[in-house]
Amino acid sequence: MEVIDLHCDALLKLWEGKGTRRFADAPELDTNKERLKQGQVKVQCFAIFIEPEIKQEQKFQVVLEQVDYFYQEVLGKNPDMKHIRKWTDFYKLKPGEIGAMLTLEGVDAIGNDLSKLRILYQLGIKSVGLTWNTANLAADGAGEPRGGGLTLFGKEIVHLNNQHQVFTDVSHLSEKGFWDVMELARYPIASHSNSKVLCNHPRNLTDEQAIAMFKNGGTIHVVYHPPFIKEDGEATIADLVNHIDHFCSLGGAKQIGLGSDFDGINHFVRNLENASQTQNLINELLKHYKEEEVRGFAYQNFLNHLPVCK
Repeated sequence: MEVIDLHCDALLKLWEGKGTRRFADAPELDTNKERLKQGQVKVQCFAIFIEPEIKQEQKFQVVLEQVDYFYQEVLGKNPDMKHIRKWTDFYKLKPGEIGAMLTLEGVDAIGNDLSKLRILYQLGIKSVGLTWNTANLAADGAGEPRGGGLTLFGKEIVHLNNQHQVFTDVSHLSEKGFWDVMELARYPIASHSNSKVLCNHPRNLTDEQAIAMFKNGGTIHVVYHPPFIKEDGEATIADLVNHIDHFCSLGGAKQIGLGSDFDGINHFVRNLENASQTQNLINELLKHYKEEEVRGFAYQNFLNHLPVCK
C-alpha cells in the first residue's frame, strides 16, 4: 500500500555529509531512495532543519544549502524523484515515481525578514512549522519553559501561509502557540506528533488539541520516535497503533496520517527502523482496521485535506 510520509530529516544528513552521501542508496539515510521504494513510500516530505548551535547570521545560508541538496542530490540525480511544487502535483505522479515535497521546521533562519520566507515559498516550501523546540522571534517551542504563544511576527507568518495555501505545522509549538494557530490558520497540520494521553511528552498533543485539530480540518500524522510513543520500555508497532486508535476515538479516523521523523531520530521502533520497513506498520494496521481505513491513514486522509480541497 502506498504511503505519504509527512516528515523526515534527510536533508540535514545530506548537508552534514558535505557531498559524501548519495540520496539514492547512502546507508546513513533512513529515507534513501532505495528504502523509500522498498517501503512503498509514494511521497516523502523533506524538512529543512537548522541546528540551534548554528550562528544566526549563518542560518539562512544553511537553509539554502539544504535546498540545494534537495535540488541537486535528491531531484537532480534521480529522475524518478518528482518535485511536488503545486498541490495538484500529487495527482500527476506516475507508477515508479516518488514525490518529494519541501517543508520548513522552524523559522529561526529568516530572522524577522518575511522576504526570506517568500523566497522559500518560491523554492517549493509547502508547510511551515514556526518553531523547533526552542523559542524564536515567531513563537515559543514545546521545550521553552516560558510557554508563550505567537508573537505579532508569528501571526504574520500564519497569515502569509494562508495567502500562499501553505500548511502551518503545529508539531513543535508550545501549547499556547498551538491555540493561537488554531485561531488563525486556514491549513493547520501536525506533521509528526502523537497523543499526550498515551505518552506524556511535551511534543505530543492533548486530547483537547487533537479535537481542535480535527474540528479545524487539520490532520495529525503519527510519529515513529519511541520517546513520543511510550514513556518507558521498548516501543513496538502495536504501541504506535495505539496512538492511531486513540485519535480515532476522538473522531479523527479520517484525519490521521503518518510522519516518520526518520533521519531525525536515533532510537527506533522494532521492525520500523527505516523507510524500507514501512509496510510492517501497514500490515499491523490491516489487522485492526478495514483496508479503506488503512488507505486513509497511509495517504488518502492527507490528500483529502490538501489546501486545494478546502
